[in-house]
Amino acid sequence: MSTLQAEDLYKVFGRRPDEAVEKLRHGADREELRAGGTTAAVIDASFTVEPGQIFVVMGLSGSGKSTLLRMLNGLLEPTAGHVRFDGQDLTALSPRDLRAVRSKKISMVFQHFALFPHRSVLENAAYGLEVQGVPRKEREQRAVEALRLAGLAGWEKSWPDELSGGMQQRVGLARALATDADLLLMDESFSALDPLIRRDMQDQLLELQKTLKKTIVFITHDLNEAMRLGDRIAVMRDGRIVQIGSAEDILVTPANDYVASFIQDVDRSRVLTAGAIMAAPGKGYDPADAPATVTEDTPVIELFTPCSKDGVAVAVTDESGKLTGVVTRERLLAVLGEPMKPTAQTSMTKTAKDAVPTPRGEGDEPVKKVSTGA
Repeated sequence: MSTLQAEDLYKVFGRRPDEAVEKLRHGADREELRAGGTTAAVIDASFTVEPGQIFVVMGLSGSGKSTLLRMLNGLLEPTAGHVRFDGQDLTALSPRDLRAVRSKKISMVFQHFALFPHRSVLENAAYGLEVQGVPRKEREQRAVEALRLAGLAGWEKSWPDELSGGMQQRVGLARALATDADLLLMDESFSALDPLIRRDMQDQLLELQKTLKKTIVFITHDLNEAMRLGDRIAVMRDGRIVQIGSAEDILVTPANDYVASFIQDVDRSRVLTAGAIMAAPGKGYDPADAPATVTEDTPVIELFTPCSKDGVAVAVTDESGKLTGVVTRERLLAVLGEPMKPTAQTSMTKTAKDAVPTPRGEGDEPVKKVSTGA
């Protein structure tokens, strides 16, 4: 399986971009460069996406997330830095070799469907294979299977204008799946859809991922979508990645005031798990006395009833059934009732891409260290 790595990526538009990168490395900010006619779209971005992971890049408009995505497959050339995938430095490839990688190993799903109106649903789904030179019979068979996976079996002979917006986006997803690419890049792919259809597409993607286990980079400006889809999330602001971690990491230990304000309206009870908020069991704690025993991945919303029964903490176990922590009523209410404050230890620096909450043992802080996989 393939790993994607971004190393110290910069993208600067305008005059003397190399000089601008050096200024940024020595502490200049975006506004200084803009005054000189230069725009820094992405600044010193580094991260790793492990095989089979959904890595979400989240940020407001203008944060640099779409520019970052386009550097990952070479649609935009980085001003500085490297992109490595499947053992290759994509930034060092010739245009011909880069096109070959894009046609076979990397697929992209766009925000606005990008379907050909003069081609049928089947022909649209098979287009990437046609570009690769796959024989017609084989590409149609693979496209039919991809459409089935995307929930469009029976629509092969239809035309794009006969489909709803959600169905058209499913065709775009099927086209990406048909090529059997290892890496899917999804640029705000669901943001043009109505809320109910959007959630349906999120469900579809998560269900497909259970089987296909693709490596996915998903761009969004919607926090709830990021929390729902992302195994790991990168939060961008003004071209920089300000925090990387799981949804739980970001909710429990926001890196700065910007991230804290971003997450203040999230329903923590549906994102956080018992493993993220548990504390170390006190001396003499007996799991047999617990009102309930739950696993580390149990959503917090399911802890209210057992925590309300008596004063004994709920026991938390790992997959093997070994006791790993406890959740007290006080801890549960504290996590949900008070906004989490930024912590200095997770503030984003060049090396902070590996930052995770620090275990504290018994008390109010989480004891489970959630790996960021970087």
